Amino acid sequence: MLLAVCVAVFAVTSLLPGDAVTATAGAQADPQRLAELRARAGLDRPAWQRLADWFGGAVRGDLGHSLVDGGAVAPLLGDRLAASLLIALPSWLLAVSLGTVAAILVARAPASRASHAGAVLAAAVVAIPDTALVALLVLLLAVTLGWLPAVSLVPAGGWGLDRPEILVLPVLALTLPAAAWTARMLLGPAADVYQRRFVQDALLRGVSATRCATRHVLPHLTAPLAQAAAVLAGALLAGTAVVESLLGYPGLGQLLATSVAARDTPVVQAAALMSAAVILVAMTGADAVAARVARRSGAAR
Repeated sequence: MLLAVCVAVFAVTSLLPGDAVTATAGAQADPQRLAELRARAGLDRPAWQRLADWFGGAVRGDLGHSLVDGGAVAPLLGDRLAASLLIALPSWLLAVSLGTVAAILVARAPASRASHAGAVLAAAVVAIPDTALVALLVLLLAVTLGWLPAVSLVPAGGWGLDRPEILVLPVLALTLPAAAWTARMLLGPAADVYQRRFVQDALLRGVSATRCATRHVLPHLTAPLAQAAAVLAGALLAGTAVVESLLGYPGLGQLLATSVAARDTPVVQAAALMSAAVILVAMTGADAVAARVARRSGAAR
């Protein structure tokens, strides 16, 4: 799967007009100079050979060097990944928690007006494009109320925790649609659990709604919750590209966007490989949880 991702990303990047040399030096530069720079960067070799060399180095732990500044890709990728995790991990935890609670609240009383309003609100938030959501949050929280900075610029030589207030807007922009999506994914399974007889009997015996949700409903949502959380982990890491680019936050997503613009293929390859690895690990873990829950359910029967 990782090999297929690398081949697909390399092919798509190669189809873009221009290359790293023309993106850096400009298309109007001297043709002889451009040819010399391409030869120095190895861009005069066949595409399959460049891909094979990069993948061979990646297997050995060498992700190559940037075609723009010549720096090693691995340290750059590590720094940017750490910055992205600083906003993606809290967003993931909040989205899973808030989405699960919202799904349980809506499923508990599906015919009520509040439940209908919650379902409509979740659908509306999911439908808002990332660019529009970021713009709305900036307009409300930064421009109108003045509570937060409009951009998430990290101090020179520091990182996000040096100014925690710059992390709030990116986290909110990632959390809101992710929580709404999680709620929509869990709403159906939660409603099914609430219709089961043991849950109805518990409610009739006077068990509180909170205790019923935590002891009877939530355990039966383990498998769908694990799968939704796994998909969400990859989606959030990929979704940082738009949020980071719009807010000026120096994370993995912004690095990927700028590298695509500069046709810096080794950096694009490494960033895509990292994102694909996170998704594969998360999905494998979710499948393992779902299989274990299924085995336990079978044994209980």
